[in-house]
Amino acid sequence: MADPGIHTPSDAPTALPPSQWWEIKVVGVPLLDDLLFWRLQEEGCQGTASQIVNQELTVCGYLSLDRVQSIDLQKIAERLHQDVQSVGHPAPDISWQLITEEDWAHNWRDYWHPQEVGNRLLIYPAWLEVPAQCERLLIRLNPGVAFGTGAHATTQLCLRALEQQISEQSNPLSIADIGCGTGILSIAALLLGVQKAYAVDLDPLAIGATQASRELNGLTSDQLWVKEGSLDQVIQQLQHPVQGFCCNILAHIILDLIPHFADITDQNGWGILSGILDTQEPMIIEALNAHGWQVRDTHHEQDWCSLIIERS
Repeated sequence: MADPGIHTPSDAPTALPPSQWWEIKVVGVPLLDDLLFWRLQEEGCQGTASQIVNQELTVCGYLSLDRVQSIDLQKIAERLHQDVQSVGHPAPDISWQLITEEDWAHNWRDYWHPQEVGNRLLIYPAWLEVPAQCERLLIRLNPGVAFGTGAHATTQLCLRALEQQISEQSNPLSIADIGCGTGILSIAALLLGVQKAYAVDLDPLAIGATQASRELNGLTSDQLWVKEGSLDQVIQQLQHPVQGFCCNILAHIILDLIPHFADITDQNGWGILSGILDTQEPMIIEALNAHGWQVRDTHHEQDWCSLIIERS
């Protein structure tokens, strides 16, 4: 029997095309969106969104229909309940429903609005008319089903760190974007002055979104190279090491990648890491130190941190 506050659809079809998704909705939690985002991403959600109406927080996560079944959703809901109750809050109301890919893409418009980040960047939904005058660098996005609108703290930490790091460089740069999502970090880096970005992601939906973002922002494939995969694809493509890289993914994946960061960077290389909870920062720093990296700067927002690192 389902726990109170967890509801399953009673009329879910048994056979549906792969363009449909499970939308998991968590309602009525105080401002614990970072905790909920973390759990939903841990469980494989390929996108998240949140909104606050009348002081009530709603967080949604999206899972491809062909990846999970109803019993999996029940387990995810139970873990979400445990997470929330472990920090002293009552169990939230959790439900899920099947939606089409078109519904998901349209839902972003309800959640997402233009947002200034740092001193120079403006993230701008593609369906809005471009302002006649804008002093900021405009990043236009239409994320659809890919993760990365710039609204989450981890992405904003990365964007601000990129702005800081690139402004300190005197020569044209090339960077790698590991886990590119919609390509937002690569595009920001190019607008800020980077000469070339190499973007990779394991999710084919993210690759399609990054390619669409590249076109939307008037960039070429020579400026923004995109391929499905991870660090090994970047290594195969590079003729010369990159000067820097950004990696906004979950901490346990970052741990696996740390031994290979030096394979893509030059001797003065640097990196920006995010997607790391404050409580995970010490283990990440320990692994970095063990593989020839040191932390030059850290930034914190809500329960998340970003690290600017350089080779020792």
